[in-house]
Amino acid sequence: MPARERKLTTRELLTWLPRALALVWQADHRNALAQAALTVVQAALPAVMAYVGKLIIDTVVAAGAHASAELEAQVLRYVGWELALALLVLLTSRLASLSRELLRARLGNLLNERLLEKALTLELKHFEDSETYDVMQNARRDAASRPLSLAMASIGVVRQGLTLSSFAVLLWSISWWSTLLLLAAALPAFFAETKLSGEAFKLYSWRAPEGRRLNYLEWILTRDSTVKEVKLFGLGPLVLGRYRALFDKFLGEDRRLALKRFGWGVGLGAVSLAAFYVCFLVVAGRAAQGRISVGDLTLSIALFRQGQSAFEAVLSAIAGMYEDALFLSNLDAFFALPTTGERPRAPAVPLPKGPLALQLDHVSYRYPNKPDLALDDVTLTLAPGEKLALVGENGAGKSTLIRLVLRLDDPTSGSIRLGGVDLRDLDVSELRARIGAVFQDFVRYQFTAAENVGLGDPVKVEDRAAIVRAADAGGAKDVIEALPRQYETTLGGWFEKGHELSGGQWQKLAVSRAFMREGADLLILDEPTAAIDAAAEVALFERFRALAAKRSAIIISHRFSTVRMADRIAVLEKGKLLELGTHEELLAAKGRYAELFTLQARGYR
Repeated sequence: MPARERKLTTRELLTWLPRALALVWQADHRNALAQAALTVVQAALPAVMAYVGKLIIDTVVAAGAHASAELEAQVLRYVGWELALALLVLLTSRLASLSRELLRARLGNLLNERLLEKALTLELKHFEDSETYDVMQNARRDAASRPLSLAMASIGVVRQGLTLSSFAVLLWSISWWSTLLLLAAALPAFFAETKLSGEAFKLYSWRAPEGRRLNYLEWILTRDSTVKEVKLFGLGPLVLGRYRALFDKFLGEDRRLALKRFGWGVGLGAVSLAAFYVCFLVVAGRAAQGRISVGDLTLSIALFRQGQSAFEAVLSAIAGMYEDALFLSNLDAFFALPTTGERPRAPAVPLPKGPLALQLDHVSYRYPNKPDLALDDVTLTLAPGEKLALVGENGAGKSTLIRLVLRLDDPTSGSIRLGGVDLRDLDVSELRARIGAVFQDFVRYQFTAAENVGLGDPVKVEDRAAIVRAADAGGAKDVIEALPRQYETTLGGWFEKGHELSGGQWQKLAVSRAFMREGADLLILDEPTAAIDAAAEVALFERFRALAAKRSAIIISHRFSTVRMADRIAVLEKGKLLELGTHEELLAAKGRYAELFTLQARGYR
């Protein structure tokens, strides 16, 4: 259900409460126990201190009427008791704060780990869908604080409930009806706060898409990857203006909600004050008539004030619990995201060892919410050890085909088989372990140079010999050896002492990363030479042909000097396989490939 339509029943609140407490226990059971014990002690202290205060006043009044050393000594003992109780209040308060902060850190870490674990199970389509992304961001935003807030609010309710019980015992003989009056006066504030909590949840949930836009505008103005165009085109005022407009919109919404809370708070607070002073007047009148002692009067006033605060604290905590549980429903929505798409349809079929044929059989694919097919009835076979180039204009379906081969998506119709086995019947981890790839939008890891290569096979990330071989194969060895600390140099500009590289140098590291998978049977190179010069391109593909002699390879490139090195070339246009053959065959056919080749060759004349 969309966040703006979501409501929470009392039953759902009571369902979330034990779950939040269970999370707190799993995160740090020692501090959870400490919170429980301190709650009981803190609940009893206000009533005990109020009663000791009554004893002090009554003893002082008695000593004033009948002076005696014994009464004076008694006053001193009671004051000593109150000092000890005050020190105990201070100690328990500090211990509770310490325990709560430790719980917050551990619980935040526990939930963030679970969120990241869930994120690892998501499929590419989840990250490309804006609604799913909003669910993820809402869950991440609330993970560190809401469960602990709900648990602490429940503990606060228990604490204040125990405190109120002790107050009721003390007030029973003096003014039992005042408890009911103060409770009745506090109830309207509870209902108003619950309603406003629901409005706050809706407001913040509706904001998720616009909040993402606000973050994006901030990102444009603060990242090294965008600053050149921001300065060149003078984009600063425009982007900053949009940021301010969106922020002002948020501020206006927050202001309206804050004013509404202020108005209700003042009005209903006045009701509570009126109830307090009614109780005050009645008890003061009884004291004036001599029906209760001055100590009883002082005790009643203290309990009225503290009792009223305790009532409000309980009701506010319950309203806060309602709001926390509403936000925690975002966690449910995130963890409930279906992630079964990459699982094999039946018990996984193991892949045979050695080079395998890749077959696309009448494969079509349509992106969600898109009218046209990205791939349309493509039938193609890549023989073991064969090098196939994919050619076509942007949007022709080249990258979509790669997505399907990597099983980042499944075909809308048709099938893809590796070694005769449908990819949907394979363990996706085993499939991907047999593939090495370099993508056009490769990642620039802000790690060491060795790790930037070694991450191509995490099992070997500490294997320096394998990393050196892969760096040599991908053309990055000379780049790395020229760095200040060679393989131990931290790359990128995000962290201290990071060393930035050129686009071509980063790409050589990405290519080397693909060669880390020495057991890979299939190599996928998506524009592997886009950021390197012509000489480096020739050297790369000479190495590539030698190293991939027994491997199959799919190459996507707009450079025909690269494409012509392939055994066969597949020409895609609007998702359809238009032409297939060798470079010479396609030139002789004088079709689309020949036209594109001629156009590019003309540009070099």
